[in-house]
Amino acid sequence: MEYSLMTKLAAEFVGTAILMIFGNGAVANVELKNTKGHHAGWLNIAMGYGFGVMFPVLMFGGISGAHINPAMTLAQAVMGMFPWADVAPYIVAQLLGAAAGQLVVFATYYPHYRDTEDAEAIFATFSTTDAENSKANYFLNEFFGTLVLVLGALCCLLLPWGAKDLAAASIVVGFIVWGLVTSLGGATGPGLNPARDLMPRLLHQILPIPSKGTSRWNEAWIPVVAPIAGAIVGAFLFKVLFAA
Repeated sequence: MEYSLMTKLAAEFVGTAILMIFGNGAVANVELKNTKGHHAGWLNIAMGYGFGVMFPVLMFGGISGAHINPAMTLAQAVMGMFPWADVAPYIVAQLLGAAAGQLVVFATYYPHYRDTEDAEAIFATFSTTDAENSKANYFLNEFFGTLVLVLGALCCLLLPWGAKDLAAASIVVGFIVWGLVTSLGGATGPGLNPARDLMPRLLHQILPIPSKGTSRWNEAWIPVVAPIAGAIVGAFLFKVLFAA
């Protein structure tokens, strides 16, 4: 069944919002003061992001492809796997969805944002940064993490076994994200998605949060450019090596 563009955009908007609610919601639960999950640990965050990708792909993979990531959309367009005419609308829907999801996280954790004095903990619930303050390391981790994510997701969703069983493929994609956060995520967060980092960073800048500190705009280009570059390489490898 072919859905209208508006239905596809609604799926991208809601799917990206769900990603943010589960992903950054998990970070807020761990990092913010006086939550019931305070200091629950990295696995809690990894699970949040894994489920935050798994559920939108299960819900909307058959409607819009559940890109929920501008890097995925651009990479597929560059490789001739997605129409360029739909790229801008998809990305706008993803950006707006990321903002909406982050606003839900802010609203539901608002008392804990007021209680938290640690600026780094607050920032972590919005955007990413390199643990060693190394822009080179930041770029490398976001590049290779997104490369693995896109290659893995395309193999799961587009190869014959996944195309026949979208539910099974969606679950595996969620586990890929879960695994990436536990393995490569320690250095940067990770982002692996320009919308997931850029829109929350903008909200971090403008929302009235005590003790929030700087929004680190001097490095904001990295979690935008590196995932796009990594995604294009991942899609290229998929098309050259594995696509039918």
